[in-house]
Amino acid sequence: MSLLVLGLSHHGTPIELLEAAALDQQSRGRLESAIVGSEHVVEAVVVSTCNRTEVYAEGVTFHGSLTAVSESLAAATGVPLTDLQPHLYVHYEDRGIAHAFSVAAGLDSMAVGESQILGQLRDALSRAQRRGHVGPALNVLLQQALRVGKRVHTETGIDDVSRSLVSAGLALADVVVGPVAGARVLVVGAGGMGALAATTVTQAGAESVTVVNRGLARAERLAERVDGVAIPWNERADALSDADIVISSTGATGVVITARDVEDARLERDGRPQLFIDLALPHDVDIAVADIDGVTRIGLAELGEILGRAGDVPHVREARDIVTGEVAAYLTERSAEAVAPTVAALRSRAKEVVDDEMTRLERRTPGLADADRAEVQRAVHRIVEKLLHAPTVRVKEMAQNGQGGSYARALSELFDLHPHDVSVVSTPPVLRSVDDEEGAR
Repeated sequence: MSLLVLGLSHHGTPIELLEAAALDQQSRGRLESAIVGSEHVVEAVVVSTCNRTEVYAEGVTFHGSLTAVSESLAAATGVPLTDLQPHLYVHYEDRGIAHAFSVAAGLDSMAVGESQILGQLRDALSRAQRRGHVGPALNVLLQQALRVGKRVHTETGIDDVSRSLVSAGLALADVVVGPVAGARVLVVGAGGMGALAATTVTQAGAESVTVVNRGLARAERLAERVDGVAIPWNERADALSDADIVISSTGATGVVITARDVEDARLERDGRPQLFIDLALPHDVDIAVADIDGVTRIGLAELGEILGRAGDVPHVREARDIVTGEVAAYLTERSAEAVAPTVAALRSRAKEVVDDEMTRLERRTPGLADADRAEVQRAVHRIVEKLLHAPTVRVKEMAQNGQGGSYARALSELFDLHPHDVSVVSTPPVLRSVDDEEGAR
């Protein structure tokens, strides 16, 4: 079995293609089902966010898994494979592990260090667990990735230097509409990004914050937290004329603010400038809005250019060092686990030989005193332990250096350990759900 990671991200993929490849919750589940339905893949987890769509798969063969995942991704997104292929990245085994840890730490995000990816990864893993798409391999990997991500945010100052998409967009406000302090803000969408936007502008001293969401109750809860006002979804167009800054992130599959809506609002604004910050994928605000006089629209593509210059600041280097160390530790532990069944099978075979010989001794020397028989048994055990000590220690040492697999296979050949003998003493990791992990804390 081998780990395969395949996907698209803001690194080198046009925003239009990322939008086309974005998947909602149901589509992610269907894609996982299609992938694990292949004879080449046994586990799959799909992660789709505002700047990435990627698949983590545990495959039987590399080429078979690669074909199954890429073809299934093309079918799920409706984007021809020929259009996807130039932008797809593929990480295999060690590189896949390093990628998973970097993603969880926020080091691969458009806004370096953002912590939202932790919740998105947790949700993806939880969904895959509920649907039976994930097993011991990906469960252990992604649980470990989540732990690494939490450690990075706890032990480094990456939160202090990471610039969120919201903050990057608001940095333009001074130029376009004037200071955020004193501005009137409309937040469209009350999810995680909407909550971040509402909180950020409130802390910056916005004159007023209005929240609109498809579900009014959720909008009301967010508005209460920021001392703002909630309005029904069908009133969003009417609220545009009063907003100096509009921040939208709904997760809708189509445009929720049209160019016509903005043009109508402009008639009531007496020439006052207006800024639209579109954080959604696919985009919420009609791209044609950018062509309207007095209106500035900034989307993920523009924000990506700004945030791509996050720099190699000290806190980011600290985070990368943690990830590098965690990857090395994970690989060492996994190598040790890989050779453990062979060591156990070797000792089990030795015990069988000793037991057989002691049974034969009892038949041939029925009059042997119990004390003498016990001494003979201790002597035989000591001899066996001394003979097994060196290969046992050596295979564990080689496992730490990444060479345990070949040595374990050599032991299996030399001592005639049947594959079944190895598998029956191998205990797979206990599969715990994300909810179990959270409850255990």
